[in-house]
Amino acid sequence: MVTRVFVAGGTGVMGRRLVPRLVAGGHQVTATTTSAAKVGLLAQLGADGVVMDGLDAMSVGEAVAAARPETIVHQMTGLSAAHAGKPDLKHPDRFFASTTRLRSEGTDHLLAAAEATGVSHFLAQGFASFNGIREGGWVKSEEDPLDPGLTGGHSGAEAVRHLEDVVVKA
Repeated sequence: MVTRVFVAGGTGVMGRRLVPRLVAGGHQVTATTTSAAKVGLLAQLGADGVVMDGLDAMSVGEAVAAARPETIVHQMTGLSAAHAGKPDLKHPDRFFASTTRLRSEGTDHLLAAAEATGVSHFLAQGFASFNGIREGGWVKSEEDPLDPGLTGGHSGAEAVRHLEDVVVKA
């Protein structure tokens, strides 16, 4: 059965690996990029490419409505080849600022577009490098909160928490 899949963030590190696998699995894939120059890459990967700004609700809504997907896969981040090998870990909130916004505002825009167009499945990329709360044993579950004492990357942790909360509730 062919499923129409919308990959938001199709030219990122994960997206450019996911798209050809979905295509090979027989799915009809529409994938997004923020750059018109990368639409050709998406075509090479076997997807219909569309330029979309994940932080613009109208852009997201129009892209999702045009694709009419059954499934949305959220792979959007603000990381690029320019970031490769040069992470500013002394200033994680600044370094990950666009990714943080995409995990909060971008997630909300995708979920609103999914609801407006009747999308039946929504998957989102998680992130697991934030520390769990320092209570109890070392092994944590989904119910265990993140450490509220995080210093660096706190807004990033909040964005991941938001993404996970709203996607699970959708």
